[in-house]
Amino acid sequence: MVKLNKIYTRTGDDGTTGLVAGERRPKYDLRIEAYGTVDEANAVIGIARLHTTEFPDLDAMLMRVQNDCFDLGADLATPDTGKKLDYEPLRIVDAQVERIENDIDLLNADLEPLRSFILPAGTPASAHLHLARTVARRAERLMVALAAQDNEAVNPAAIRFANRLSDFFFVAARWVNDHGRTDVLWVPGKNR
Repeated sequence: MVKLNKIYTRTGDDGTTGLVAGERRPKYDLRIEAYGTVDEANAVIGIARLHTTEFPDLDAMLMRVQNDCFDLGADLATPDTGKKLDYEPLRIVDAQVERIENDIDLLNADLEPLRSFILPAGTPASAHLHLARTVARRAERLMVALAAQDNEAVNPAAIRFANRLSDFFFVAARWVNDHGRTDVLWVPGKNR
């Protein structure tokens, strides 16, 4: 159980932060950037949810995704170093990937077919979901870059989850735009 009595510890004043198992890393470390960006995406979801209260099913999906984003952050903050830990680290599992795929399919079934690229616009909920999409994509790129480094392990299910996450936000952004009917379409070369 997490217990936070004191918010500041001064341990990060030297420019480092601690991973779950206690290892200290520079705050600019790619692993820290990855889970920090997941946290940023989670904050954007919170803003989007201010505009999804009229869509209780979608709002419930977003709340589940927020919780899963904390799981993803915990997964990234506990790298698999091969050393035995005194506890079972929290990892993203395939069931979480499958659940988000099911949510994508459920929302996508209601959408108008896409005939053009769309601009990240429309309703406030849609605009914020598009922002969440772009932040989630950045988190995924950082995770993939981290996984490509020597001596760094990233859970493959976590990468799959991050990839689906941005797809989910794209479909959800269209769904709140009256099932895609009020999407703002890109018109190539319109302002030449």
